Amino acid sequence: IAAGTGEFEAGISKDGQTREHALLAYTLGVKNLIVAINKMDTTKWSEARYQEIIKETSSFIKKVGYNPKAVAFVPISGFNGDNMLAASTNCPWYKGWEREIKSGKLSGKTLLEAIDSIEPPKRPNDKPLRLPLQDVYKIG
Repeated sequence: IAAGTGEFEAGISKDGQTREHALLAYTLGVKNLIVAINKMDTTKWSEARYQEIIKETSSFIKKVGYNPKAVAFVPISGFNGDNMLAASTNCPWYKGWEREIKSGKLSGKTLLEAIDSIEPPKRPNDKPLRLPLQDVYKIG
């Protein structure tokens, strides 16, 4: 999500891309969600802007079907690489993200830690192979 003034509002608006992406992800079966709040450098790492984005985004993703408590919200600056691999010094107010999972809580500071916290889905290796069929053709 872009934190820039006007950019976030455009994305979260009725026909915005942020809404579209969240709905598509849920519809396609994406179970884990990480919200990277990008371009925080353009807002001078404003805590108020960060909290505003979390509040509005949480409200929307809850309506879509996600649990906001299970989502990591990470403020980043992709252009400068802030808070992506290592914790940024530009946001001393940021204490880190926390998300709930079935076995407890996970926490961290960076986007990389949020990505690493996602558990890969269990593959049903003990079950028979199933393949989806799209169409059947009769030859001859």
